[in-house]
Amino acid sequence: MKKKTYFLMAIISIVMLSPQAYAMHIMEGFLPLPWVIFWSVVAIPFVILGGIKISKKFKENPSQKLLFALVTAFVFILSALKMPSVTGSTSHPTGTGLGAILFGPSAMAVSGLIVLLFQALLLAHGGITTLGANVFSMAVAGPFVSYLVYKLVKGKNKNLAVFLAAALGDFVTYIVTAGQLALAHPDPVGGVMASMIKFLGVFAVTQIPLAIAEGVLTVIIYDLIVKYQNEGGFKLEQNN
Repeated sequence: MKKKTYFLMAIISIVMLSPQAYAMHIMEGFLPLPWVIFWSVVAIPFVILGGIKISKKFKENPSQKLLFALVTAFVFILSALKMPSVTGSTSHPTGTGLGAILFGPSAMAVSGLIVLLFQALLLAHGGITTLGANVFSMAVAGPFVSYLVYKLVKGKNKNLAVFLAAALGDFVTYIVTAGQLALAHPDPVGGVMASMIKFLGVFAVTQIPLAIAEGVLTVIIYDLIVKYQNEGGFKLEQNN
């Protein structure tokens, strides 16, 4: 009982200590209406699938609710942190790789939706009209890459697998975001590809070190969770 209390206190502390930030989710009003509708339609099936899967996990193992809350809080705090980019924009970690490893990628669509909705409403970080696009980049594309990388590498070196999963999932999120922005705002001369190269160049300077730092932090947190589980804490599903 004490262990559950400690983890609940950790979740509350993470949320309460989160600084106000305006990092690089696509901001409110930045996407034309057709792209708002398109990315919302693309993201909704992943959220529904994730909801079904996570609900099934909770029924089979109610203790997973606490772990899922911790993972969601981890995503909230990391994705609310910002680093100024070279053009005055900002970059941030995503935190979704950890959840993809522990729960599978579809569950992170639900976690990411919760995080992005709260950040849009409470922190002016992201937006409601851009929610579909932000969910797809941060809570669908990134976690699926993290999950696949982890599955491919974990048999060789688990810590390396966790690091690469988190780091590459983070960086892929920004590649997808750059693509979304380029599609919505193509360069007048070079078109979508020229615009995407510009957006990627803006974020590469800050996002590469952030992705590496997120990979290292995720390895540390993952090891702590495994140790807690080995001491009789919540049962981990064998996505890991």
